[in-house]
Amino acid sequence: MIPRRAKSWLTAFLALCVLIAGAWITLGNTRSTTSELPVLAPEVGKPPGKAQTSAPPESVQTPTAEVFSDRVVEYHIDVKLVDGNVLQGTQTLTWTHPGKKTVNELYFHLYPNAFSSSDTTFMKESGGKLRGDVMPTDGYGSMKITEMKTEDGLSLLHRMQYVQPDDGNMKDKTLIKIRLPKPVKGGESITLHTRFEVQLPKIFARMGTADDFVMAGQWFPKISVYEPTGRRGRTAEGWNLHQYHGNSEFYADFGIYSVRIRVPESYKVAATGFPTQQAVVKNNEKIYQFYADDVHDFAWAASPHFVYAEEPFSAPNVPGVRIKLYLDPAHQDLKERYFYAAKAALANYSKWFGTYPYSTLSIVVPPKTGNGAGGMEYPTLVTAFGADDTTPGYDLERTVVHEIGHQYFYGMLASNEFEEAWLDEGFTSYAEDKLMEQEYGLVPNLPVQAGLITSPAPLTQEAWKFDSQNHYAANVYTRGKLVLLGIEQQVGSKTMERILSTYVKKYRFKHPTSADFQRVVEQVTRTSWSTYFDQYVYGDGMADFAVEKISVTPVQKGDQEVYESSVTIQKKGSNYMKVPVRIVFEDGHIVNKQWNGNEERITYKLTYTSPVSWAMTDPLYTVVLENRHMDNFLKANLDESSKFRWSLSATKLIEAIFGSLSW
Repeated sequence: MIPRRAKSWLTAFLALCVLIAGAWITLGNTRSTTSELPVLAPEVGKPPGKAQTSAPPESVQTPTAEVFSDRVVEYHIDVKLVDGNVLQGTQTLTWTHPGKKTVNELYFHLYPNAFSSSDTTFMKESGGKLRGDVMPTDGYGSMKITEMKTEDGLSLLHRMQYVQPDDGNMKDKTLIKIRLPKPVKGGESITLHTRFEVQLPKIFARMGTADDFVMAGQWFPKISVYEPTGRRGRTAEGWNLHQYHGNSEFYADFGIYSVRIRVPESYKVAATGFPTQQAVVKNNEKIYQFYADDVHDFAWAASPHFVYAEEPFSAPNVPGVRIKLYLDPAHQDLKERYFYAAKAALANYSKWFGTYPYSTLSIVVPPKTGNGAGGMEYPTLVTAFGADDTTPGYDLERTVVHEIGHQYFYGMLASNEFEEAWLDEGFTSYAEDKLMEQEYGLVPNLPVQAGLITSPAPLTQEAWKFDSQNHYAANVYTRGKLVLLGIEQQVGSKTMERILSTYVKKYRFKHPTSADFQRVVEQVTRTSWSTYFDQYVYGDGMADFAVEKISVTPVQKGDQEVYESSVTIQKKGSNYMKVPVRIVFEDGHIVNKQWNGNEERITYKLTYTSPVSWAMTDPLYTVVLENRHMDNFLKANLDESSKFRWSLSATKLIEAIFGSLSW
């Protein structure tokens, strides 16, 4: 999922102006500054529009025999949209025990109950806000299981109990335990028949309704993950159980989904997977049949206003995909931009990270009023942000390529987003930036982004333990991305490509951890990365390298006066290899050094015919994990009070700008 950035671009630009202006003034304009590309690339970067053509009928497909995952679960669901905001469904679930120990209970996520009142854990943690969207005061929703029974017909309703393992909030009903009448041994399967009803909330936080637009995300009773020994480093098998939190997303097992969706006759439906037959109209009802395998979730959207378009696409690592657009009418003239972004994403991600294994990719563009459903990823289906009548900038493409990137790190790798969200969001943000620069010329302003990380936290911290949504986003998205860029800086782009390609291919459909990624980095580079990961991944480290002091002493050598200068560089944060240091003399002579950044400080002693004028660590802002740049520069001939006044004033200004930024 991608956070909104509309406000951040402006404040980031202002912050950059302050940084550049401050450096220019302080350096006395003695060095050139490389200008950044603008936030939005020129119009010529956008693909040309094409004349509108009539949409073809949606293609139908059949399942293949190829199996990619362990397919722990199999869902057969029949759901009907009633009165525009109620889902009535039946579900037959078959779960195969992946462990060895006998289990006496099953656990299910009832995600819609996160929106049942202001007292749920999700609502209390989020404050009813997510990415700028606010939960409507009368927009609550919920899920109710009206029947659950075994294949023998034994009812399990009286065996249900809501549980709250994370916070003990008795009013939270997003996780339920079912005590079984008969235990399930390792390797055995159990089938349950369930009837449920969902009162969809008014659209907020990925699901709900906006007028006649429906987004059904996390909408069915979803079995929790039972982790066998060895998965994600577990030493003892057991359930992985978490409630639905304000910051957290999801984690589930791979499986098969066969879903029949019934909607009013005028509606079109977009869904995970593909239809296995053309939609049938019967008794004023349109009936769809969708199928998906080797996926860990199933989502769908519906609207009578969708403008449908479909194009086939193939590339060297994309054997053949049908790209499907479900456009809000406000964006129907922008379909070529959506197609171009999707094709660029599929072609490049498959080249970098391996074959895209699915035969479809659907893009849903919600109406403006349905923006709460926008910018979200599901297996083989993504949502753009809500459409309006204005011509969008490159947020349109950025959102599409970000969400398609999730098809790898969320979809295929399926990391645990409750516990290690950066493995999805940080990696996807890294891939997004790389593609946006390559295809659209958009260069991220990394020094400003690093400066936004005012409160770093461990990336393996559970999602709900971050202080706020901003704190979560700054670490999981931005800091996670910068950690990857930090590795790339030290090993080079070619080696980084091998690292990521090896990681994705090795752990496709296997739910990897941060430790698994570290092992791949070490295997490819043949060196230990323990210090780096301990500081920046498992710890809350950020780099901070400062020019601590400069001293200059004139010395007479024969008939010539020379100057013995010493420049002391201090490490005030975490380690970082290859720290550039620039020392400039009053006559313009420049000496460049490179420090390994491991010791607490280093002093450079230089003898030259001119005194040192100033020194700066990381003059080109290449240390991507440095978030405090105000102490990088020191001028030799400033008195202490002037140094203090300038540093304090500039720091307060930067802090004020950064503090106003929201995700």
